[in-house]
Amino acid sequence: MSDNTTRNSPSRRAFLSGAAAAGAGALTTTAATAQTADPLITDVQPWAQEFGEGVDAVRYGLPTAHEGDVIRRNVEWLTADTISSINFTPIHALDGTITPQGCAFERHHSGAIDLKKDDYRLMINGLVDTPLVFSYADLERFPRENHVYFCECAANTGMEWAGAQLNGAQFTHGMIHNMEYTGVPLRTLLEEAGLDTAGDLKNKWVFVEGADASSNGRSIPMEKALDDVLIAFKANGEALRREHGYPVRLVVPGWEGNMWVKWIRRIEVMDGPVESREETSKYTDVLEDGTARKWTWAMDAKSVVTSPSPQSPITHGTGPLVISGLAWSGRGAITRVDVSKDGGKNWETARLAKPGEKMALTRFYLDTDWDGTEMMLQSRAIDDTGYVQPTKTQLRAVRGLNSIYHNNCIQTWLVRSNGEAENVEVS
Repeated sequence: MSDNTTRNSPSRRAFLSGAAAAGAGALTTTAATAQTADPLITDVQPWAQEFGEGVDAVRYGLPTAHEGDVIRRNVEWLTADTISSINFTPIHALDGTITPQGCAFERHHSGAIDLKKDDYRLMINGLVDTPLVFSYADLERFPRENHVYFCECAANTGMEWAGAQLNGAQFTHGMIHNMEYTGVPLRTLLEEAGLDTAGDLKNKWVFVEGADASSNGRSIPMEKALDDVLIAFKANGEALRREHGYPVRLVVPGWEGNMWVKWIRRIEVMDGPVESREETSKYTDVLEDGTARKWTWAMDAKSVVTSPSPQSPITHGTGPLVISGLAWSGRGAITRVDVSKDGGKNWETARLAKPGEKMALTRFYLDTDWDGTEMMLQSRAIDDTGYVQPTKTQLRAVRGLNSIYHNNCIQTWLVRSNGEAENVEVS
């Protein structure tokens, strides 16, 4: 399972019980304290001498104040105003794969609007047999489905094209979230409106439009629209948050986040794409010679080590270390993730927390032992199409340095002997 690498494997149980504490460095303060009096064990603490909060103290559960640093963050200089901007998921501080809605990144083009369920309407028009308008209550009457998908902004990691820029996984890779969506397949509503009028569907498109002031709209090929696109009204079991398109949004599995139109109000069946702002001057990939690739919707296989990383340094000293991260692919499921500690010279196969799922985040772990030497941490993802996540050099050879979108290159963290990490350039 490794490539030119020998893995040390002392008993983790023996180490943590204190048997290996003599050589544990900074870990001696934790592993060896069982041999001395620890007042947190021997003394009765205040929280064990008084009543806690009652069941009605907080009617909607909130994160504990002790984890108050696990928040979305923006980069102030990135945009002129937060109304049309983005913030970042704290992926460095999360585990598992499901992103809490309160941590999931936001991207707005004219701010998050306040739209009530009672005021919500969704129109389907264009080349359909019967133009229809659905209320929120109407949508709830259709058979619904549940699916876990990631949503990634096409600009995720975009600032890293020219070199190492932002010092933190939250900022380099945090334009992503992964949630369980509940909703009605778009094909169900299109079939309800009838598609006989459209004739041959092979070259037909749908244009989807949001209800916010920006009227953000995108063209989607009919083949995708009839496949797995979802009209979603729940995420992680509860109503969508305002910033995620409450009460209804579009979910376009595996494809760039700009197509996941929020507050979706209209779906028009058309003979061709609209060529809107968001699919011409934006969300296209400008190559070295100045030409632009269009219709690069799918997000290719990608991964990142979330811990250790600049915002999640090693604080426990040498010894057992869990290297953790996320991998995903918009073209299928992740089948393998490799981790390198030496900048790509040698690779070890990480352990997947569970088998990869199509168009969803996969958590990986590499259980290892750290002796305090510097590491150049990298991860590379492989999906079930056989695609292997490229290096920066490989990606630049094809795309040049003019791009902003769809940067899925291998990321490198330099972990120093004191456990701190920083973003570095390794091509």
